[in-house]
Amino acid sequence: MTKVGFMSLGCPKNLVDSEVMLGHLKLKGFELTHRLEEAEVLVVNTCGFIDSAKQESIAAILEAASMKQKGACRKLVVAGCMVERYREQLLADMPEIDACLGTRDIEHIAEVIGADDRLFEPERNPAYLYDEHSPRLLTTPRASAYLKISEGCDHACAFCAIPFIRGPQRSRSQESIVAEARQLVALGVLELNLVGQDTTDYGRDLGDPDALEKLVRALGQVDGLRWFRIHYSYPNRLTEGVLHAMAETERCAKYLDLPLQHADAQVLKAMARGGGRSSFLKLLKKIRHIVPEVFIRSNFIVGFPPETEAAFGELRDFVAEAQFEHMGIFTYSLEEGTPAFGLGDPVPERTKQKRKRILMELQQKISRAKNTLLEGRVLEVLVEGVHEETELVFKGRHQGQAPEVDGGVLIVAGEPKVNTLQPVLITKGHAYDLVGEVLEGDTAAAIRAFEQRPRSKGPKNA
Repeated sequence: MTKVGFMSLGCPKNLVDSEVMLGHLKLKGFELTHRLEEAEVLVVNTCGFIDSAKQESIAAILEAASMKQKGACRKLVVAGCMVERYREQLLADMPEIDACLGTRDIEHIAEVIGADDRLFEPERNPAYLYDEHSPRLLTTPRASAYLKISEGCDHACAFCAIPFIRGPQRSRSQESIVAEARQLVALGVLELNLVGQDTTDYGRDLGDPDALEKLVRALGQVDGLRWFRIHYSYPNRLTEGVLHAMAETERCAKYLDLPLQHADAQVLKAMARGGGRSSFLKLLKKIRHIVPEVFIRSNFIVGFPPETEAAFGELRDFVAEAQFEHMGIFTYSLEEGTPAFGLGDPVPERTKQKRKRILMELQQKISRAKNTLLEGRVLEVLVEGVHEETELVFKGRHQGQAPEVDGGVLIVAGEPKVNTLQPVLITKGHAYDLVGEVLEGDTAAAIRAFEQRPRSKGPKNA
């Protein structure tokens, strides 16, 4: 049996592709190994979205090439987004690469590994879309998984190469998604994270603009599923129907990932996105009204031309008003092949980094204040395992914290049980993480008991 090692980079959507490739390899009889130095074949599934991601991918390819020279590896396969953008250049500049595989060719991974021709290309399927019948080997913690509901994108955001890399929007059927959700639950998954290039665009290519609302309600009926969370929602496509479905579906986490990218109207117009500070504030107010206590995450890009100091000030003031629970900041990366490429990259890197730092420091204050408000509450927490830095602390997340991108809950007392949902009393809120202790019983009972506990009045002069 040929040993295959995998290096997967980039976003959760790319991770799902890696899991499907692993599933195909296992089905074909390959031996999969976590010890990369022992692998006879190394596969690097790359990200090519922005410059920093490309640099990380190149570094991983070079690392794999070094293993090929010194270790057991005899074949290096490069897959994913970098291949879609730079296949010929990669093969020309890196003779260590033995084969390439694009984002729409992943089901042919075994065939590509077995091919003798370095330039071999499998028969391409531009409409490729994995489904519940695709073999898949999960690499996430046992109780959590990503579920890709669509592929590709029909938007034309000026900074983004995804439509070229991933192709046009292609939605899975509701039946296919629900069937895979049931399969994942049967494997012990308690939490699903719904991903796509734009989840709020789900189903429009099938002629159903209300498809996401229907999917939310359908997933709410999957027995054994405790939470599912919506990622990558586009503000202009978020309907009241979806929000009401979120509010009314108990299993739908009260969490929304809403990348707004900026708040200045002129910058957003240049990004080919539309909207602005005023309209976004109205949208956030509506979301919080319909879905009480929702946790909202957003991402922004600083340094996009023509971001002036005034435009950045508009974004900074918006962040202060919006009061997001979670936020990510990216510095603009000039990408060839995108509509914005002709605008150049006039904002100096030092200025971009300064603006990023200003926004992150502002968000840290907001997040700390919001997390402090959770002190004394009992939250249901998915216990994921022992903390990487010390065996004395366990880590977990409540439904308002997504894996990888948000903070977590540090469990310092009680009896945590890995891969279960347990009630945790929050004792301290920090800028990113919460600290707490596990309580006995199920969450509902623990909350009732905590709320009914006798309270000490304390000394009169306290």
